[in-house]
Amino acid sequence: MANGILLYKGPSQIDKECIVVIATQNSNNHKTGPMTQTWIMRADIPPHQAIKQKKDFSICGSCPHRLHGSCYVTTFRAPLAVWNAWKRGAYPSGSSYLAKNEIRLGSYGDPAAVPVGVWEDVLSKTRLEHTGYTHLWRQANPELKKYCMASCDSIEDKDEARLAGWRTFRIRTGPDDPLDPDEMVCPASLEAGKKTTCQRCGLCYGAGGDKNIAIIVHGTQAKINKFKEVQCSPF
Repeated sequence: MANGILLYKGPSQIDKECIVVIATQNSNNHKTGPMTQTWIMRADIPPHQAIKQKKDFSICGSCPHRLHGSCYVTTFRAPLAVWNAWKRGAYPSGSSYLAKNEIRLGSYGDPAAVPVGVWEDVLSKTRLEHTGYTHLWRQANPELKKYCMASCDSIEDKDEARLAGWRTFRIRTGPDDPLDPDEMVCPASLEAGKKTTCQRCGLCYGAGGDKNIAIIVHGTQAKINKFKEVQCSPF
């Protein structure tokens, strides 16, 4: 059986360029656990080349981490491997194998680039547990609030998103960046002792939860520095 499937090929909700959404199994991501991963990419150009040519706007829009080069995804690794496999015809169309899998919306690319109906169909075939995040919450289809958290890079972002009706997932600069009363530490984070994985936790599923989630910026020092540049820059 194929270890991936094509969920969608069609116009981006950002700029109408053709994009694909591919779901893959057997993830070795230690933080998320073995969730089904979904990759949102341009259909016509490899993801690492899309960045160089600034054509990744179709799948990331105005995400500040795209603009500042602080995105944690290394596109010439997993995204490129998935894109190449799709080009070879490795992934059939459909969604039947999703029936028993927790799923991560947007392992690469922003879920807001995809018609909400695609996610609704996918999630109707999976367990309740899923995760999803969008940096494009200011312009996304409001229906996406049901399925995704608003990715926020500051308290100001978080407050604006909350007023717009989103649950939030906020990046903190460090231990001295306090939690708001309506926030909790991500249970899968280093600062929480990695008590669980995203697969087992399932808190970041969009609307309906009582708490918003926060995590201290992590990764290489270079990436951390770039994240902090984003937090100091106007949106």
